[in-house]
Amino acid sequence: MLAASVTRFGTSPDDLLDGLEVGERPEPEPREHWTTVDVRAASLNHHDLWSLRGVGLRAEALPMVLGTDAAGVTPDGREVVVHGVVGGALGHGVGPDEPRSLLSERYPGTLAERVAVPTWNLVDKPAGLSFVEAACVPTAWLTAYTMLFTRGRATPGQRVLVQGAGGGVATAAVLLGAAAGLEVLVTSRDETRRARAVELGAAGAFETGGRLPGKVDLVLETVGAATWSHSVRSVRPGGTIVVAGATSGDASPAELQRLFFLEISVLGVTMGAKEDLVHLLAMLGRTGVRPLVDATYPLTRARDGLDRLARGAQFGKVVVEV
Repeated sequence: MLAASVTRFGTSPDDLLDGLEVGERPEPEPREHWTTVDVRAASLNHHDLWSLRGVGLRAEALPMVLGTDAAGVTPDGREVVVHGVVGGALGHGVGPDEPRSLLSERYPGTLAERVAVPTWNLVDKPAGLSFVEAACVPTAWLTAYTMLFTRGRATPGQRVLVQGAGGGVATAAVLLGAAAGLEVLVTSRDETRRARAVELGAAGAFETGGRLPGKVDLVLETVGAATWSHSVRSVRPGGTIVVAGATSGDASPAELQRLFFLEISVLGVTMGAKEDLVHLLAMLGRTGVRPLVDATYPLTRARDGLDRLARGAQFGKVVVEV
């Protein structure tokens, strides 16, 4: 089958994609309590770029098929969305003590014509979502949903700051937050991105690090070092910062004095639970909110999609169609 795999790790931004190979890979092997899905669409994530750098992926596991997200069809014709978290406390389809991993870390990922996953990880695709739209949901949109509602416990009327407009998680947070009655503020260095965020429903858009109209109840942080200090200074006493990434590097210093004196909660999120994916898909079906797709590429041009993501040129999700 055709797949996009990492064959060696990049040592610099210039050779990051040199380790990517789009070519034939073995078919998924049958496994008890697993299902092989014919992939129709798979979205790209920064996790794929980190994998190309060797973060979270062992050299002895190479070559490894990339991709954590997919929507497709099972052998019996069921249209599904793949939840890409395997193992952990529940252990469906794997040993009960197997640690949590994401597809493309321990098991081959979704940038392929077919992917094998635990049958428990399959969720019905709502009829109103296309395969391309559905493929955007399991990582970026599920992460945003979990940050806002499951971990962040946001309620209508609260003010939320989303750092870094334009990325998949940030775009999802704006659309979901606006639909839920939140006052969503966003930041970006790019004026065009700020304007587009307002068009999507953000209540205000500001320069990165800029002065806000007031303190916020919740900050969604995926940028890291470039925005961390602003996040800590923007949240109200007793408020919450939810962290799901650090695309600009780890934050330093942590500003611990401000955190403990103002009793700020800092919570971490990696994607989200299967039940949250079910709730999110139901929310999309009922509200009419749809993922914003920046660009689509055929699987043979997965390199072009990853290059667009690596350059930060996207606004919304980049999707590979199979």
